[in-house]
Amino acid sequence: MLLLTKAIFAIMIGFLSSVVLGLFMLPILKKLHIGQKISIFVGDAHRKKEGTPTMGGLIFIIPTVVATLGLIFTGKISYTSNLGIVLLVFIGYACIGFLDDFLSIRKGNNEGLTTYQKLFMQVLIAIGFFYIYMRSGGQTSWVVGTLHIDINFGWLYGLAILFILVGASNAVNLTDGLDGLAGGLSAIAFIAFALISLSVGFEDIGIFSLILTGSLIGFLIYNTHPAKVFMGDTGSLALGAVMGAIAILTHRELTLLVVASVFVIETLSVIIQTFWVQVFHRKLFLMTPLHHHFEKLGWSESDIVKLFWVAGLILSMAGIIFGVWV
Repeated sequence: MLLLTKAIFAIMIGFLSSVVLGLFMLPILKKLHIGQKISIFVGDAHRKKEGTPTMGGLIFIIPTVVATLGLIFTGKISYTSNLGIVLLVFIGYACIGFLDDFLSIRKGNNEGLTTYQKLFMQVLIAIGFFYIYMRSGGQTSWVVGTLHIDINFGWLYGLAILFILVGASNAVNLTDGLDGLAGGLSAIAFIAFALISLSVGFEDIGIFSLILTGSLIGFLIYNTHPAKVFMGDTGSLALGAVMGAIAILTHRELTLLVVASVFVIETLSVIIQTFWVQVFHRKLFLMTPLHHHFEKLGWSESDIVKLFWVAGLILSMAGIIFGVWV
């Protein structure tokens, strides 16, 4: 019962904090003219969104971090090295995204940080992750008990951490193309990881995930169609990276592929499209990421988001079963 009370409180504090912060932050973002620059390659419907405030990821990042630290300082949850890593990744990738958004706004286009600049900073955070993880006695094995798989990667596990963090952060970033799409899918994924974490003994990570879920639901009040604010790279990079970090720390790397399947499919659509154009000199999809393909087919933005949310919910339920079972 105590754990259930903590869980409900975590979601509520995240939700209420983000809703209140959003009320104050939206006018500030508008006053500072922090508007989103829309790519020239998308349709007219998206061009109308030019100037919508971005960096809205702060609306769920700040409440999540503050609420987590508050629960630690009040003794409601214990500080652990795992929780330290989660906060490091979450804040670190949020800072990368914030800098990227800031430079994009300053330049007046969608070109913020270069690919190499982003990768350099992502590598630094991954090194910090791996250092803390190893110092705290983290396992470097890929274990799937039910399949009797136990492979020890040793120091090479650091490369796996980098691959997962970079891959997951970019996957959410690519999916963040329609109002409420990435935010809703992320909320579904994090509540799945919260249930998995609590079930397998990672209460600290579970509570963090619930706070973030509540904060994301609060953010969706401002981000669903028609969006009053976008999360920007500030939010999308942070969400993807911390999702990957949670999967690693709970030893549920394979579960990540199930829970985050929609993000994975969105990313694969871009990779496949690039390959198809280079090899066959024509497009396989009308436009990528995949949600733009559905737009080109004439689907409404709201219908696409609903479809992807339902797919994400079904896959996350499968991921919960899989995550607890393995």
